[in-house]
Amino acid sequence: MAGSRERDPGSSSGDEHVWSFLSNYAHVLVCIARDPDATLRVMADKVGVTERAVCRIVTELETAGVITRLREGRRNHYEIDPAVAMRHPLEADKTVGDLLNALLTRKEAASLGLRSRPRRSG
Repeated sequence: MAGSRERDPGSSSGDEHVWSFLSNYAHVLVCIARDPDATLRVMADKVGVTERAVCRIVTELETAGVITRLREGRRNHYEIDPAVAMRHPLEADKTVGDLLNALLTRKEAASLGLRSRPRRSG
């Protein structure tokens, strides 16, 4: 994929620019939560960015303490620290675990040790 423009991963053409409520950092984090053994290439394909962009995001998440990268043979395995606080002042009272709890299925969240979301009353 040439350039740094985002593409819609569900699109047959890579030319459309589609905005999203979540950043590529959140998308990479969700990829890691769903598959801690995913390669950078797999994450890049799912997020719709270059492998180089995912590498930069993973490095920044690791530097911030959000993830830990463990080398297993020729592959990486990632672990997420759900207790890390969100970085922006608007959500500084929330954690990475809170974000993932909102985005993952109950089963996926449970595999990370996150508590169940309360059911909404109708």
